Amino acid sequence: MKIILFGATGMVGQGVLRECLLDPGVERVLAVGRSGTGQPHDKLRELVHADLSDLSAIEGELSGYDACFYCLGVSSTGMSEADYTRVTHDFTLAAARLLARLDPGMTFIYVSGAGTDASERGLSMWARVKGKTENAVRKLPFKATYMFRPGIIQPMHGIVSRTRFCRAFYSVTGPLFPVVNAHTPGLVTTTERVGKAMLRVAREGSPAAVLENRHINALAKDDARAT
Repeated sequence: MKIILFGATGMVGQGVLRECLLDPGVERVLAVGRSGTGQPHDKLRELVHADLSDLSAIEGELSGYDACFYCLGVSSTGMSEADYTRVTHDFTLAAARLLARLDPGMTFIYVSGAGTDASERGLSMWARVKGKTENAVRKLPFKATYMFRPGIIQPMHGIVSRTRFCRAFYSVTGPLFPVVNAHTPGLVTTTERVGKAMLRVAREGSPAAVLENRHINALAKDDARAT
């Protein structure tokens, strides 16, 4: 399987990249982003591209892939709706529309978030924008599209969030994750489980088009490499 990965330097993207590189069924990973990962690996090729709203200059490098894992995202904290929409909606659709034209047989997986507002009319700005993005992606002529809506994500294997607030949150709550997992297993997932679940959905599909933590954890648990 050949995979395009957007957002490989973010917390979720780092976890997804790790699982892709470890998976013997993944032949090649193309990481596209505004900065490189700094990870040398035989399977990994990187395209550093400054303007993710216009991918025309690298269009010739983006065909021939089986799946796209779109993990690029930012926190809405301190952002205007226009700026958040540009990164969350416009960047995503620039990639998705181009890939749908180049490889309509591809599976496109978009990392959204728990609480996303598919009605696009709620009070929460980030949830409306995520909902608008999900709805637009689902209309594109891919073989299949899936919306991953993780809630709390525990970073694993030394992965660290690039967002200061998230780093502070995980430093405080990290010791509580084993207790939370034991009592409410659907509340928390991990970067490892997200990656494994994405790979399984890309290979096998899923009855649910929208996958939250409980779905992600179940898919990863059934993976042969799950821990």
